[in-house]
Amino acid sequence: MPRVRFTRRRVLASGVFVLSAVAFLYFVLPKLLGLRSTWNRLQQGNVWWLALAFALEALSFAGYVALFRAVFVHRTSRIGWRASYEITMAGLAATRLFAAAGAGGIALTAWALRRAGMEPRLVACRMIAFMALLYGVYMGSLVIDGVGLYLGLWPGHATFAITIVPAIFGASVIAVFLTVSLLTADFERLVERWTAGGRLSTIARRLAAVPAAAATGVRTARELLRSRDPGLLGAVAWWGFDIATLWACFHAFGASPDKGVIVMAYFVGWIANTLPLPGGIGGVEGGMIGAFSAFGVNVETAVVAVLAYRAFSFWLPTLPGVVAYLQLRRTVNRWQSGEAPLQIENPSYT
Repeated sequence: MPRVRFTRRRVLASGVFVLSAVAFLYFVLPKLLGLRSTWNRLQQGNVWWLALAFALEALSFAGYVALFRAVFVHRTSRIGWRASYEITMAGLAATRLFAAAGAGGIALTAWALRRAGMEPRLVACRMIAFMALLYGVYMGSLVIDGVGLYLGLWPGHATFAITIVPAIFGASVIAVFLTVSLLTADFERLVERWTAGGRLSTIARRLAAVPAAAATGVRTARELLRSRDPGLLGAVAWWGFDIATLWACFHAFGASPDKGVIVMAYFVGWIANTLPLPGGIGGVEGGMIGAFSAFGVNVETAVVAVLAYRAFSFWLPTLPGVVAYLQLRRTVNRWQSGEAPLQIENPSYT
């Protein structure tokens, strides 16, 4: 698991960066693009469509919580819905605020699960399974929507670069993780045996731990899918309702790009979230606006809709997430003081 230190200095630096990036996006970027009326258009969006966008984004977060419970919370666990909400929202806030390409949210979630009594190896396994389920939907959507747009199976102007190239990327990621999942459960021990003795053995064992953990996590994800737990649909809800939020923001400003175009531009834009920027702020917006421009969507309309969407997707989880983190600290203190002992049954992982 990644280790991210939440120091006061780091929090302050992240806050300054976020505020600076927001100021640039909402005040400087429109002027650089010659879109002087963009800010006025943001203020003139249809209130009902924006209210729908708010509700859709809230449903997206509900799906995230449901997926968390399906992956991490066993039936005999005493981690209730409230604790699940605190862990997931605090993790999302950490992802948004810290420039660690998502590692901040993973580290915070792992910390909370360890305090809840879950074994380190099980936390790592289930965390990888969680990410495999979540991003399996992402990569699968790139493949399906990209190929569909390019072949004209659904409406939307499509070029090879903006459709097939992302589809190839998604298919490659899926292929890599499916291949890794074929590694045997005792891969680490086999590597240690093959390189027995000396410094080389230690290095090889540490290197082998990464693909071995990934293989275990992906196999666990497959086992979870076989269980047909309805909570696993939270992965689809997380992405689906978030995309619907972007769709509602376009309608709020009188535009309605083809649905396939919205889906593709959305996922292409979110690739920038891998950059070490808090919440991908700046990179995600630029990626989405560029993708919409490649699909022939009016630049000014794309800027307005994307900025409105990001206001929901970034701030809606961040502000409640900070509060959830403070609540989570109190919850963890109760667990450690013995007021609410947790008896977590560790389900087997393969």
